[in-house]
This record gives sequence, structure tokens and C-alpha cells, in this order.
Amino acid sequence: MIQLIKSTFYKEEKTKHALAKFILGADKLSIGEQCRIFEHRFARYQKRKYCVFVNSGSSANLALIMALLNMGKLRRGDPVGFSALTWSTNVMPLIQLGLTPVPIDVELDTLNVSSRTLRMVLKKQKIQALFLTDLLGFCDDIDEIADICRAQDILFLEDSCEALGTVYKGKLMGNWGLASTFSFYVGHHMSTVEGGAVVTDSTALATMLQIVRAHGWDRNLTEAKQLKIRLRHNVNSTFYSRYTFYDLGFNLRTTEIQGFLGNAQLDYLSTIIDKRQQNFFYLAKRIYALSNRYYPIRYSHLDTVSNFAVPVICRTQKIRDELVARCDGKVEIRPIVGGDMTNQPFFHKYIGTDRWGSSNARVIHEQGLYFGNNPELTQQELKTLVALFTT
Repeated sequence: MIQLIKSTFYKEEKTKHALAKFILGADKLSIGEQCRIFEHRFARYQKRKYCVFVNSGSSANLALIMALLNMGKLRRGDPVGFSALTWSTNVMPLIQLGLTPVPIDVELDTLNVSSRTLRMVLKKQKIQALFLTDLLGFCDDIDEIADICRAQDILFLEDSCEALGTVYKGKLMGNWGLASTFSFYVGHHMSTVEGGAVVTDSTALATMLQIVRAHGWDRNLTEAKQLKIRLRHNVNSTFYSRYTFYDLGFNLRTTEIQGFLGNAQLDYLSTIIDKRQQNFFYLAKRIYALSNRYYPIRYSHLDTVSNFAVPVICRTQKIRDELVARCDGKVEIRPIVGGDMTNQPFFHKYIGTDRWGSSNARVIHEQGLYFGNNPELTQQELKTLVALFTT
């Protein structure tokens, strides 16, 4: 069986031994120095000013939306566009925090929102923000999307949990808007087992994210920022200062274990991305050539393709079902991420049904699947995958 994930970490044995040694020598395992070092290093890797490390990619999405509401950048009831083809916790925070989710369709050849599909929605209604998913390491014309958002004063955010390392027109995915979120879940590009982050160049947003991450208090802020917020709220007592809550928040903190793992795995990230890109090129060239059976995925516009799974969108549901049967017991497969969110029970319950009609997202939901692209695939496994999908 070719599994989605072969190991918990890249260089697993070495990483586990290093982790055990770290734990045995650590005086503290709650959020601390290792997490701060990782935040600094990941921000530098991503070419952003700030990184706020949280306990999952889903928490990163939740924290980002909460922070923007706390800051008044968003208000309850605001319409927020999102990629119809995405993961549940891209859209769930919008519903949970009182915003109005507006699904935007994707293109069949990139699996992502394009300027064309965005304009189709904007002809019908205004949106206050766009929370775009960079699905499976791909993108469409995200530069044009960013231009539209700037021109129409739309807050542009990226969920880049599936696109760490992808580069388009010389810019890393996750750097096209005000902020972006990442996931370090065990099955994603880089594993801290569970973990996530928000990156941004905004000092005010980074500060609010730190407040949101930890109950609404100021303990993780710098002393200068603590002094400023305490003076503003007339908090002069040391006795109360550590238990004063300045805004709405959660407990989304990471641990030093996750921080240590992040620092260890970050050293391998470039190698992981290179290996996955080589795998993808080998597989895509051979599988997508069968255009009578599959919709080809367009990726030639990308400088670097970084994905953790290879999508296959079949021309018919019958072909997809035959593939599912063929892969049984041989290759671990999944639907395309969470599929069409407008077709999910939670969306029907809270937003409604039969409002969106046919869409590319629905075609992908019904006719697509993916298999893992992990950096430890062998040449024989690559050949087996090609044979399964081309014969």
C-alpha cells in the first residue's frame, strides 16, 4: 500500500532522538523560547515581518478572523468571499464569528479561484474580504485577484495551508494579501504533528493575533507593548496585570515541543519541497497526458510547485469510481480536500441549500480524488502510481 504519509517527520529517526534529548533537558515545555525562535525563522523563510505560531492551521484561520473582527477591519454580518473548493475550517470561522460566507467557484484547470470567477461574484454583490485558499499548492492569476482587491478595497487573505513553498511570478504563496495562514499538520509540507501559523507584515495585526492566541491577555507581548496597552486601559497593578483580558480570544497556544520540531524540520524544508516538485513533475507529465480521461491541471505558470498530494479530476464520475476500486488496497486516496463546501451538511444547516447551482467545484467534488506526494516516494512507487492511473 502506497500511503499518503510514510512518516511523522522527515528524517524521522534522527528527529525523534533529538526531540527525546530536548524533552529530557527542558525546564519548560509550555510556549517559550523554541516557539519564539521558530516564529522568527519561519517569518524570515516566508519573507514576512511577523509570524504568530498557533496549535493548528484551523486555529490559524480562526485567530486571523477573530483578530480582524477585534480590530474593526471586519464587522459582524460582513460578506466574505471564500473558495468554494476548500477545507471546512476555512469557511467555518466565518460562520462561527458571525460573518456571511460567499462561495466563489474555481477553475477546473487550476482548482483555484481566478479573477474571472471572482468578477462573476462581484457583479452580483459586494464583499468586504476575500479569504482565498491556495488549493493543493496551485494558484490561478492571484496577482490579478490581488489587484482587484486593492482597487475595490477588499481585504485580501490567503489560506496557504496547502501551498507552503509554491512560488508564482517570483513571490511565495501566502504573500499576496494582508495575511496568510499555514498548517504544520503531520500530513502537510512540514510536520510539527499539530501546528499552524499566521504571517503578516502588519505590526498591529501581529499584536492582536498574539492577544487572540492566549485568552485575550498581553503576556506574550513585548514589555514595550505591554506597557502601552496597560496604560491605555489604566491597568497599573502588577497583581491584576497578568489577569487582565483586553479583547476576545481563545487558547490556541503551541508548546515548546512543537517549537522544537518546527525548528528541526525547517532545516529540511527546501529539500522536502524539491523532492515533492520532482515527484509531481514525473507523475503529472504522464497522468495528465490522458486528457480523454482526466482534466489536465495547469501548472506551467508556477515558478515552483509545492504540493503534498497529486489531484486527478476525471472526465466522468464512472472513471473516478473505477479508479477508486482500482486503488483499493494499493494506494491510499482521498476526495479533493474537503470538496465543494456548499455541498456539505454544515453549510446546508447554517447557510442554506440550492442557492449556488452547478459549478466547477461540484464537478471536482464528484469526479476528483488525490493521492499522496510525500518526499519519501521511491522510484518503484512512482512507476506503480503511473501504471495504476494510465492503464
